[in-house]
Amino acid sequence: MTAGTARLDVLVVGGGQAGLAMGYHLAQRNLRFTIVDAAAEIGSTWRSRWDSLRLFTSGRYDDLPGLPFPAVPDSYPGKDDVADYLRAYAAEFDLTVRLDTTVTSLARAGDGTYVAKAGPDAIEAGQVVVATGPFQVPVTPPVSVRLAPEVQQLHSADYRRPDQLVSGRVLVVGAANSGCQIALELSATHPVDLAVGERLPAVPQRPLGRDIWWWATGLGVDRVAADSRLGRRLAGRDQIVGPGPRQLARRHGITIRPRVEDGAGNSVTFADGTRAEYDGVVWATGFRTDDSWVDVPDVTDERGRLRQSRGVTRSPGLYTLGRSWQHTRGSALLGWVGDDAALLAERIAASTR
Repeated sequence: MTAGTARLDVLVVGGGQAGLAMGYHLAQRNLRFTIVDAAAEIGSTWRSRWDSLRLFTSGRYDDLPGLPFPAVPDSYPGKDDVADYLRAYAAEFDLTVRLDTTVTSLARAGDGTYVAKAGPDAIEAGQVVVATGPFQVPVTPPVSVRLAPEVQQLHSADYRRPDQLVSGRVLVVGAANSGCQIALELSATHPVDLAVGERLPAVPQRPLGRDIWWWATGLGVDRVAADSRLGRRLAGRDQIVGPGPRQLARRHGITIRPRVEDGAGNSVTFADGTRAEYDGVVWATGFRTDDSWVDVPDVTDERGRLRQSRGVTRSPGLYTLGRSWQHTRGSALLGWVGDDAALLAERIAASTR
């Protein structure tokens, strides 16, 4: 689509689960839209994660709107299962997804039209949904550059399987869900230390034989709003689903370390003053959101992230979707993102009318 092409009603930036759910609801309302994604194929973000990754939501909670997830209700799908489902979803509803398209800037013209630049093309739309997801730019602490070149370093975004890592002792830094899962997998083939910066509560996957999300939905925890008192507490301190550091130490021989403070050569120093030497480090230190390409005045906070309330930004017609705790704990998850998408689609349709 180039400059001069008829203006879209809606441009959706991001073709993951959030963007596809948005596309479904926009199609239901007969709006003219296009979904653009930087990747070469639908589902590539999921397919690029580590081989053994499994969802911590069971199959019964993984449906996008209009199409059941093809899994046994109490099973836990793998990352390729999700990627395959997203491709099938786009095909099932004939959603227009333009791949290999990186939006490098988004501005608002004087008449209120949004103009997105993608290479030599300019895409015009009356409204825009930023559905780029919560896992955008991997974060690696500055201490990483002080380690010797012979210490193999990977971010969790680049980790695939244990045989990627050299033999010898491995330090996993970060003890949220990704760090705990990777440390557990590595412990079968490597001596593993796990550095815990902030202690998070760990809950079993199936307390009393029921999936944790069965309990969460029954108690209404999945519907707690981010701006409520309980929501603010939960959003500020997420939970580990499955074995936490204590269980990993007790059952799998993983050594628990405090926060990483410094590094030199192949040695890492921790917050309690202890030091240890490592052959490899996996940085499970998370991701940051990159909204720097949005060139619209007064829509970002002091950290450069889009300000939003239930997906609505300060700029009329500009929305976000699929962000962690955008509205509830499930806002970034397969089985819940469709709820936020439906609400935004109705608002967009009303504005278009």
